[in-house]
Amino acid sequence: MHTHPNPVRSDASSAPQSEAVQAAPRINSSALMQGQRELEIEHGGKIYRLRVTQLNKLILTA
Repeated sequence: MHTHPNPVRSDASSAPQSEAVQAAPRINSSALMQGQRELEIEHGGKIYRLRVTQLNKLILTA
């Protein structure tokens, strides 16, 4: 059986520490929604609505 050498990896695990990708910031949805079922987010001159559904899922619409 012929084995191939491991391919060169370019993901964060093989990158030096200074080049590693930072984790995205995280916010708890309850802190974001502040007890409401819907909120508006302004982005790029447009208004988006973030809603909590009856099944407790989040939906973002423009």
